[in-house]
Amino acid sequence: MDSSPDVTQYLLDWGAGDQQALDRLMPVVYGELYRLGRSYMRREGPDHTLQATALINEAYLQLIRQRRVSWQDRSHFFAVAATMMRRILLHHAERKQAAKRGGSQPVVNLDEAVIGTVIGGNEPSIDLFALDRAIEELQQLDPRSGRVVELKFFAGLTAKEIAEVLKISEATVKREWRMARAWLQRHLGQAA
Repeated sequence: MDSSPDVTQYLLDWGAGDQQALDRLMPVVYGELYRLGRSYMRREGPDHTLQATALINEAYLQLIRQRRVSWQDRSHFFAVAATMMRRILLHHAERKQAAKRGGSQPVVNLDEAVIGTVIGGNEPSIDLFALDRAIEELQQLDPRSGRVVELKFFAGLTAKEIAEVLKISEATVKREWRMARAWLQRHLGQAA
């Protein structure tokens, strides 16, 4: 992600009540939001009914409704956007599954889905419910490690960007990622 100072300034101005800053922000961040949304959608099955553009638009609408966020910088903005996209996809999957009334959804081993996607570049369909449960469980055990996984996997942030968002050192991010990855591998091996 580009560390354009304009984005941070637009976010700060918007947080201070300047609604025009929001109008200036969108064209600057849309490309990155679109990349993030397409990344999410590549992980979905071929029969997924939500389009990347709809995901991005819904996330954007939720972002602009945020009133209690003190935007820090570009990385913080995209971390929040990634979390919103995750929730939108989960909500969409819940509605779809409810419509099927217990229809079976192919389950992908989370080891393949999470570790393979982040480390190996493979992008299989992901059982979003299982992924969400795994991240929630990790966040209960170790909130910071869970947040590192969320920011790396969902927001696509680098170690440096994660360090900025969490206000920790890059070395700490890398250590947390190694521990979280090992935990996920163990956990997912048991869940398979």
